[in-house]
Amino acid sequence: MFRKLSITIAIFAFSCANVSAQDWAKKMFTVTSHDFGTVARGSKTVFRFEIQNKYEEDLHISGVRTSCGCTTPSIENATLKTWEKGAIVAKFNTNSFLGSKDATITVTIDKPFRAEVQLSVKGTIRGDVVLTPGLIQLGNVEQGETATSKVHIAYAGKSNWQIVDVRSANPALAVELVQTNRSAGRAGYDLVVRLKEGAPVGFIQGPLTIVTNDSYNPNISLAIEGKINSAVTVSPAALSLGELTVGETVQKKIIVRAKKPFKITSIKCEDKCFEFGDLPKEAKKLHFLPVTFTAGEKPGKITGKIVIETDIANGASGSTTATALVKGA
Repeated sequence: MFRKLSITIAIFAFSCANVSAQDWAKKMFTVTSHDFGTVARGSKTVFRFEIQNKYEEDLHISGVRTSCGCTTPSIENATLKTWEKGAIVAKFNTNSFLGSKDATITVTIDKPFRAEVQLSVKGTIRGDVVLTPGLIQLGNVEQGETATSKVHIAYAGKSNWQIVDVRSANPALAVELVQTNRSAGRAGYDLVVRLKEGAPVGFIQGPLTIVTNDSYNPNISLAIEGKINSAVTVSPAALSLGELTVGETVQKKIIVRAKKPFKITSIKCEDKCFEFGDLPKEAKKLHFLPVTFTAGEKPGKITGKIVIETDIANGASGSTTATALVKGA
């Protein structure tokens, strides 16, 4: 009811001020501007403007347009139901443009009401530095495994130009830099990036920052793509326990699997209404675990995160979120 009312108020405000009428749409974006910084020619430079539908009505994005050919926008998911997420993807065209560039991306929404949201991007594309390939691509990696990617950095310009450091805020990445050539104002480097074994599950965050001795423009951003998948999967990912009255008990089963035999070392859940019985002693690729839930005295929606820890890859784990609706006696 509140979400519908919020849109109604926003649309009513359109008759008073067009700017305020767009606020309901703008609020769905996490951010509306991004600075790519300084990037090399040929580098893959992409940013996702995440959007989440916070309203009851279905949302439809009918189109996107850009004020500059230096940036190509695209829609990741045009139709979003309540709480679904999508993105407007902005690609900086580093192969076709040089110098400082900026663009305004206009996102047009036609459902549940018409609105436009403007997103902005900017950055500087260097022509004297070329990356081959244009990013660090680590691919999809299973938890506990390693991955390696190499990029060649070619420079043409000042004879004393050099790379003095490569920085990353991600402790799961190890970097090695080797100079391959230097002559007549040209220099080349091979940059090798390795993913360490203990990297956590999730997307590999970047970018790397290449630091040079160029006092005017010392830093160059290098994008990283990769994802670490859990070695353990739990299904269902969302466990529905249904509606219960106070004191009622229900039992369900969850499935825990991996590519190789494993033992379950612990099952954790902060809510004391959940019980799991004894841990299985055998190492297997597939485990069926009983989950018993007893509704407490407090009515309402109950949510409990269940984490299953294993002996794979120094403690790889999986999880599921259980929900129940407890009604009064």
